Amino acid sequence: MKEKKSKLTLYILLALVSGIIFGCFYPKICALLPFTERITGLIDTILKSGAKIFLNMIKMLIAPLVFSTLVVGIAGHGNIKSLGKIGTKTITYFLAATSIALVIGLLAANIGQPGKGCIVNVSKSQMQELETIKEANKANSPADTFVHMVPTSVVDAMAQNQILQVVVFSIFFSFALGSIGEKGKPILEFLTALTQVMFKFTEYVMKFAPMGVFCAIAATIGEQGPGILVSYIKLIACLYTALFVFLALVLFTVCSIIKVPFMNLLWAIKDPALLAFSTATSEAALPKAMETMENFGVPKKIVAFVMPTGYTFNLDGSTLYLSLAAIFIAQMYSIELSLWQQVLMMFTLMLSSKGMAAVPRVSLIILAGTLGSFNIPVAGVAVLLGIDHILDMGRTTINLIGNCVATVVVARWENVFDDNKMFHFIANLKESKSANNSIEWMTFNKENAINDSIKNTKV
Repeated sequence: MKEKKSKLTLYILLALVSGIIFGCFYPKICALLPFTERITGLIDTILKSGAKIFLNMIKMLIAPLVFSTLVVGIAGHGNIKSLGKIGTKTITYFLAATSIALVIGLLAANIGQPGKGCIVNVSKSQMQELETIKEANKANSPADTFVHMVPTSVVDAMAQNQILQVVVFSIFFSFALGSIGEKGKPILEFLTALTQVMFKFTEYVMKFAPMGVFCAIAATIGEQGPGILVSYIKLIACLYTALFVFLALVLFTVCSIIKVPFMNLLWAIKDPALLAFSTATSEAALPKAMETMENFGVPKKIVAFVMPTGYTFNLDGSTLYLSLAAIFIAQMYSIELSLWQQVLMMFTLMLSSKGMAAVPRVSLIILAGTLGSFNIPVAGVAVLLGIDHILDMGRTTINLIGNCVATVVVARWENVFDDNKMFHFIANLKESKSANNSIEWMTFNKENAINDSIKNTKV
């Protein structure tokens, strides 16, 4: 299993690099061939279809995985009353983490000044996409958000991958299942088996991850072109620096306080993190991340509750990006915002980003609504559309890491984190690394012995 994991990481990395190279050169090569537009269009279609197929494979297992793990975690352990405490602590941590992320985003924007002197042309297609975003923003008021949390049909919620709705249904189902005692055991046993099946299902689907990564990154680079990075280089550098600061100062500090080795945690979740970065999609990494955190020592009940909920309430990377992007657009239009206005904007973003319904480009929808409240031209959002995927890669990765850290924090807060399981997991990682080093050392010594033997023979 360890060997497979290391190979998966290697294959994803190779697919990422290969996708970037292929995306940079295939439009230029196709331009030299006859029927250029047809060939380029065919390749674009193949790449986008390949990426979509992989993401669809991931999506089809999320709902049953979340449902089965959460029900088994709550009803299977008989601590239904403890869920209220877990929920309170989870939301408390989410609010603290995202608030700090907002502050770091504001500081990065004010220090880096990424919007000053930025002039970027906006295409007609981007303006049309902006209109779609504005319409989506109108359709999601705060009241709609809370109503949206409760599904009218669990089948419909699962079909549309409305994770928060599935979580709400799973919690009520767990309460009901736990209350009927022995009569509910057959259902609990079935869901326990279903959980194991879904984790095995995840293992099979992950074999297609390199294909999905290659197609996703190649399609993005091929469509936008590497030259687009030059126009936005300051914004990209500012965002990724701020994300690194949040990772190094906040998440590292939190793990140090609760006595969990942060670097080992990062190494443990390297596969889902790399997948999240490559595809810029949180859903792609969720199943693998849940399995990893359970193996890392976090109880099934907490993993199943905190991680799906975190994908709605604890988007650290996206929240940081919101404050940075809002100030970026204001700077681009030479609009000076006072400290009070920025604080008020931060408060508005914190509220509007919680519990937002699962819709495409949710960060841009929240941003469009917030800009309008502060008399900042919403058209500035269109400027970000060209590199939204590149920005999304970084913020999605931090979203994932932040949610993994959240599960550890809540587990430690509840005094249910399994240190022995964590140490065993870390020991296996070190043993695997040590085994690889030993193989290299043995090979080195064997080669030296052969060389010495040859020399002695000659003498």
